[in-house]
Amino acid sequence: MSRRDRLKGLFDDTAQELAAANPEDEAPMRGPAGPVRSMALTLGRMEEESRAMQEALLSGERVVELDPELVDMSFVRDRLADLPQDLADELVRSIEENGQEVPILVRQHPDDDARYQVVYGHRRLQALRLLGRKVQAIIRTLDDVDVVIAQGIENSARRNLSYVERAVFAFNLESKGFERSVIMKALSTDKTELSKLISVARTIPMDVIRAIGAAPAAGRRKWIALAQGWTNATTSRLRKLLGSTEFAEQDSDRRFELVVAELARNPDRQAVSEHEWAPKQPGKIKGRIRSTADSFTLTLKTGDAADFGEYISRHLDDLYDAFRGGK
Repeated sequence: MSRRDRLKGLFDDTAQELAAANPEDEAPMRGPAGPVRSMALTLGRMEEESRAMQEALLSGERVVELDPELVDMSFVRDRLADLPQDLADELVRSIEENGQEVPILVRQHPDDDARYQVVYGHRRLQALRLLGRKVQAIIRTLDDVDVVIAQGIENSARRNLSYVERAVFAFNLESKGFERSVIMKALSTDKTELSKLISVARTIPMDVIRAIGAAPAAGRRKWIALAQGWTNATTSRLRKLLGSTEFAEQDSDRRFELVVAELARNPDRQAVSEHEWAPKQPGKIKGRIRSTADSFTLTLKTGDAADFGEYISRHLDDLYDAFRGGK
């Protein structure tokens, strides 16, 4: 067996062992985020990346140790939140007990030759910072397009981005000027599915998405349905809910459910009271009063409407003081 074949076999065996033993960056197993047709694309890209890593190892690419403080985050965010504290603690314990089993991938920072920028492995980097340890990394020469494709392939391989995180990632890449062909490669998806991903992130306001969070249990169908029912008035309807302490204390999946439940309520069903008004003494004025739980409207018509309306306006403070004093 040639040296090349022995190295290739060693790489394959090591990759399989690490995939089975390494808990880093992983999330609970979920179903596929997109249609079945995207799975073939994902597998193809994973195989391509595996071949590229094999070639890199065979060509002598080395793992080096870097000071974590010299490594910056990627220029494009692919997560809505940091790792939950319990999983972050588990990752720190794993690295503390077993060491860093999988190196991160970095490139030289495009704006500072003395620094580096993560391509993937953000959570491992954060854990090693907490432990005060050097980070093992592979340094690779990559342009921005290479970075987003490698970052996307890594996440597809680990299946740890939720549907809405994929949507936000795609939307952010397009906003930064990347062509859709590049974004399709980064997310291992096709043109139709990419359009739906971007549409979800473009339709639902980003502050709402961030308030909800990754919502890993809310898959493609639910997020698309939420986006399709979105209107200009939807955000204002959610303002009170999104700002509540009760909402903030829930986990991300529960926050998604609360938003859906709130939007399912029919605001038109709230009690509405309407009646006509006319002065006890005959006059040339009449009005219509409409009240709901949070509004009161008095409409005056004909005759002395303008003069009487002006009188009410001048005496609003006195009327309100009399109302407050009688309570």
